[in-house]
Amino acid sequence: RRKFDNARSRYLKPEEAARLHKAAAESDNPQLASIVALLLLTGARKMELLRARWADVDLDARLWLLPETKNGSHRYVPLSEQAIEVISKLPRWEGCEWLIPNPATRKPYNTIKRAWKTATEAAGLRDFRIHDCRHAFCSSAVAAGVDLYTVGKIVGHKDYKSSQRYAHHAGETLLRA
Repeated sequence: RRKFDNARSRYLKPEEAARLHKAAAESDNPQLASIVALLLLTGARKMELLRARWADVDLDARLWLLPETKNGSHRYVPLSEQAIEVISKLPRWEGCEWLIPNPATRKPYNTIKRAWKTATEAAGLRDFRIHDCRHAFCSSAVAAGVDLYTVGKIVGHKDYKSSQRYAHHAGETLLRA
């Protein structure tokens, strides 16, 4: 079988990120701003975040445990100061174990497609999928000088080739070095 190249090259520019944050904050979905912020700050997959539980977040250790990932294993996501700040401001409901539940049901969201579509349209972002937040995290990390191996470990890539698609951002880092 021929290999199918489905790698995307849609990344988020700083001004686009600012517009997305603003549109998410103005969304009818009161949790969208936190969801967008944490996706961009952690590189987590959408469902990893939507299924996150308070019990798996250790703010003192600055770690978020993902007990089971798409790859079938667990991993720890390091939490930046900004991510901790977002998490610390999340509303909590007694008896609710979910980190970012639907406020109406206190259960995890099944989908945030409508809110996402509305926010990206309001932000003027064309062809920007929610999974692209993960790519944006990786690209930003590489551009900030984080090596590809570390980026891959943070986001749970099993194969280094998955992380290599962000290598083009390393050029500026190499020049600075």
